[in-house]
Amino acid sequence: MSRSFRLLTTLDELDAAMARSMSTPVVIFKHSPTCGVSAQAEESLLELLADPPVAADWCLVPVPASRQVSNEIAARFGIRHESPQAFIIHNGRVVWHGSHHRVTGSGLKEALDVLPPSAF
Repeated sequence: MSRSFRLLTTLDELDAAMARSMSTPVVIFKHSPTCGVSAQAEESLLELLADPPVAADWCLVPVPASRQVSNEIAARFGIRHESPQAFIIHNGRVVWHGSHHRVTGSGLKEALDVLPPSAF
């Protein structure tokens, strides 16, 4: 079963993702379609999504089309914007984040694997 990203293009969608993080980890991937490193990260994450089970709610912020959402994430969590960039949010807070070459399917899977079972 192939899964895909849920788009985050509005602040309401971001707020809904934060609410979902109270019951399951939420992965937010900030992706810039004009960046080669971001394209590699997206490909790696899509490969991970195609190979279940990786329990999480997967969200994509298409930068720069959703600049307001991207800026709000940076402001809300106090983490400077970079692209590509990924966050794992659990209980409304960032439990892992990385940018550039740290954004890989294997890196995110490893980070999700160390969350306690109660996170899912």
